Amino acid sequence: MLYGIKSIASYLLGTDVAGRSFAVYPDDTMLVSYPRSGNTWTRFLIANLVYPEQNPDFTNIERLIPDTSSKSSRGLRNTPRPRLIKSHDYFDPRYPKTIYIVRDPRDVALSYYDYHRRNSFINDGVSLQKFVDDFVAGRLISAGWGTWGENVASWVYTRGTSPSFLLLRYKDLHNNPEAQLERVAEFLGIAADSARFSAAVESCAASRMRKLEKIQYNDWIRSQGYAARRAKKNRVRKDIPFVGGAKVDGWRTAMPEECIYRIESAWGEIMTTLDYELVTMPRREGSILAHA
Repeated sequence: MLYGIKSIASYLLGTDVAGRSFAVYPDDTMLVSYPRSGNTWTRFLIANLVYPEQNPDFTNIERLIPDTSSKSSRGLRNTPRPRLIKSHDYFDPRYPKTIYIVRDPRDVALSYYDYHRRNSFINDGVSLQKFVDDFVAGRLISAGWGTWGENVASWVYTRGTSPSFLLLRYKDLHNNPEAQLERVAEFLGIAADSARFSAAVESCAASRMRKLEKIQYNDWIRSQGYAARRAKKNRVRKDIPFVGGAKVDGWRTAMPEECIYRIESAWGEIMTTLDYELVTMPRREGSILAHA
């Protein structure tokens, strides 16, 4: 009874976290990924594509493309429609249109390791090997979203061939962002030309985003509701930026072979499906990218 009263009060005051319980509308488009898969960068790219006149940056991104893990249910409800909404959730059948960003789990692990150290979820004494074990086993702060393999498979194997689903690989975005933005524009029904794609990419260069982060980070955190409250409880390290190196295949030089094997042995099938090369075991046949 008391919990129910607190939940209602939290909703009315706008202090709850929307999570999976927010109201979904037929004209919503969801931007989904497992954490540290390039969602923030892609979010900025799409915001610059859809709202170029708003000059998207860290001070207004939560208004333009709000996040279910930091916004309240009321905040999302009051977002003008049609809405673009960011989420890290595993498969939700209510989502009418979904853009799903996937990144090589070996690179995700490296980026997430830095993120955990940055936010003091772990200290520098935790080895990468220990972290990768926890990453594969689902013992991280993102456990509620499933492991990388569970999150990715829940979307790719259920919606991979649907016209309401757009799969974006971080590697493809990195190598040819204009071409991938053209796919996004077509998916969203936006009339855009090459100049608009190039402008969006230029606005979201990693170097520029790191500069914006230094200037606007505190304002961004304050705009995130729950994330702002959580940040007050944790010591955020200034020596590790939120916007990372934006690397592709960084695992090839930065990850020990035992960590690579741990990830590939857990998720080799879905990695092959997504056309990621396996280096510690034979390739498994099958790819879902033929139609993408």
